[in-house]
Amino acid sequence: MQLTSPRLRAALLAAASLTLVAAVLPPPKPLGIGDRLFPELGNPGYDVLSYDLSFTYKDNRTPLDAVTVISARTSQPLDTVNLDFAHGTVASAEVNGEPARFESAGEDLVLTPARPLTGGSPLHITIRHTSDPRGRGDGGWVPTDDGLAMANQADAAHRVFPCNDHPADKAYFTFRITAPAGLTAVANGMPGAMRVPRAAAATTWTYRTLHPMATELAQVSIGVSTVVHGTGPHGLPLRDVVATADREKLDPWLKKTAGHIEWMEQRVGRYPFENYGVLIAHAKTGFELETQTLSLFESGLFSGQGYPEWYVESVMVHELAHQWFGDSVTPRTWSDLWLNEGHATWYEALYADGLGKYSLERRMREAYQRSDQWRAAGGPPAAPKAAAPGQKIGLFRPVVYDGAALILYALRQEIGAEAFDRVERRWVGEHRDAVAGTEDFVRLASQEAGRDLGAFLQPWLYGKTTPAMPGHPEWGGAAGAAGTAGTAKKGAAGAAKKGAAPHTKAAGAEKRV
Repeated sequence: MQLTSPRLRAALLAAASLTLVAAVLPPPKPLGIGDRLFPELGNPGYDVLSYDLSFTYKDNRTPLDAVTVISARTSQPLDTVNLDFAHGTVASAEVNGEPARFESAGEDLVLTPARPLTGGSPLHITIRHTSDPRGRGDGGWVPTDDGLAMANQADAAHRVFPCNDHPADKAYFTFRITAPAGLTAVANGMPGAMRVPRAAAATTWTYRTLHPMATELAQVSIGVSTVVHGTGPHGLPLRDVVATADREKLDPWLKKTAGHIEWMEQRVGRYPFENYGVLIAHAKTGFELETQTLSLFESGLFSGQGYPEWYVESVMVHELAHQWFGDSVTPRTWSDLWLNEGHATWYEALYADGLGKYSLERRMREAYQRSDQWRAAGGPPAAPKAAAPGQKIGLFRPVVYDGAALILYALRQEIGAEAFDRVERRWVGEHRDAVAGTEDFVRLASQEAGRDLGAFLQPWLYGKTTPAMPGHPEWGGAAGAAGTAGTAKKGAAGAAKKGAAPHTKAAGAEKRV
């Protein structure tokens, strides 16, 4: 007796076949691009061209509904596509317009397309998911008194949205943020159309970057905020985001940004992006953070807690300098972080020196005295210590701040101020909107110096001990009082009050910035 029709029997056979295939496939596993410090970040086989991120915000206790659309191109044949993603629930996934199977493996989301992907072909991914703002202390969304902000550096963007979470894969971004009436949403880039439904229960805000951006530099701010508009050098649009209640008292600080940009442009050339501003949030982060076109600051920095004006301005310049060093020119690997933080610290120190408040030479001498102990604690500047098994990496340590700025000081001492200035301008000019690493910097510096600087820079970059400082035999060996990472910004507060060298961006050894 025939129990099923031929059509139903065929469907059942097909379903059984799919079940069998799923059963024999190996379980998904997290991948990475082999970064020495974050080996499972990033994913091989494709290059992301753009992200289109949609978030619907309700409150800080409720996961945001989100849609991530990724446009990419494969670089090799792929049977599966790995994305970095955690702290959210996936509802559905599509690859090139067809439903795709999705599974989690570690902090990877593994997609199996309906059909294998060929190399060199377009890749279009749509993922409907949630994004959880409830903090776990490992970065991503940062709760503020009235909403949210983002702090994705170094390895936390994938705790907000599915992505290829490594700075080597930069892409363009579009943000669409829906928030209840009375709140303002701001993101990296230029504002687009704002949609206000008739019921006025919520507003959707749109922003687009005009330059490619690393995932760790993404920023979304939602809160009871005011956006203050201004104009910088060459007509550059400025927009600052502050709590509405703080608007008047913060105005003197906001007015300093145009002068800071002009100061930086005199040293390294034109500002590299479409706009700039500061986001001053009511949040306890323990750090300030460069996010592309919109730098994040704790409101406490500006609230008269004993920080002298010169120190606050130098911190503002530090984050601004990152727009060139770290944002426009992005590190090829996380071991190249010294190029970000060393340069930002260098211009921070140079600015304070220009104000006559804290001399560059004094700061570098004191850094030199602590350099060997910084290297012992955190590794050399261009090869920071990797995390021990089962531990989080303490990447943001003094050795990549003042310890790395010390390399730049040594380079200037070795090749002269004019050649050094040419190196700086050429570095941000030739690598604008791109990625570059330590070898690229050594090569460029050698070209400007007219001789191979590899032997000179090698011990500065990778040595366990600090070389002798050119032009300063009186400095002696690099030994002195311990400069632990815990003295970073927390110590800088007291240091600034006493006139000692500030050290920005980290409140402690394990703070992510």
